[in-house]
Amino acid sequence: MKVSVGIITFNEEENLERCLKSCADLAAEIVVLDSGSTDRTQEIAEKFRARFVHQDWLGYVGQKNLLLTLVKEDWILSLDADEELSPALREEIGNFQGIDVAPEVAAFSVPRCVLYEARWIRHGDWYPDRLPRLFRKGRARFSGGKVHERLEVQGKTIPLQSELYHHSFRDAADHWARCEKYARLWAESEYERGRKALPFAPLTHAFFRWLRAFFFRRGFLDGRRGWRIAMFSARETFWKYRLLREMNAPRRR
Repeated sequence: MKVSVGIITFNEEENLERCLKSCADLAAEIVVLDSGSTDRTQEIAEKFRARFVHQDWLGYVGQKNLLLTLVKEDWILSLDADEELSPALREEIGNFQGIDVAPEVAAFSVPRCVLYEARWIRHGDWYPDRLPRLFRKGRARFSGGKVHERLEVQGKTIPLQSELYHHSFRDAADHWARCEKYARLWAESEYERGRKALPFAPLTHAFFRWLRAFFFRRGFLDGRRGWRIAMFSARETFWKYRLLREMNAPRRR
């Protein structure tokens, strides 16, 4: 198995070096698709001998699907710049190098673990957040709306056991800023599809999101961090359904 590592970037100098250090020894090639960085992103990518390609922003789905056409190897490891292979995951993937994988296997999925306020979060809505990240070229493609793209795989997906680390948020302010951004993008995508929301949808969806995150999925085991994550998730859910109702108001009139 020879692997191409593919990463999309925009001003990722704080994260990219950590990401590339974790996977460079596994990669037959590294391709970085950038949408106009003005910081040291290109310099860091070229330090790891990555092929650096510019593309104006096409959205998460468009950008990642374009990246799939740029890589050369039969297997693709798709990473975000703020992610990092754990040492155990690097070893687990490395064990496949030099062997032929059964043809019915199209992808491998990994559990993703978020570092939040200096602690790894292993409960609640954020864990294990299992995602297919290593897959055969031509057997998978990204789909979805303006946010929360997903990889659709044609064939069998095998779960790997070791974690992909996610260095997602700098602090609570950064966390909430992204919640607002993702809520608006979600609402715009759903509005364009013609979706509507009932009057009590913001409250009911927010309440059940908090209940699921903090109790059903045991977010309380992460202490105050689990409480904050559940509250922010509920607030984001409330906001996205409220935005959707506001967008649909002219239609109702």
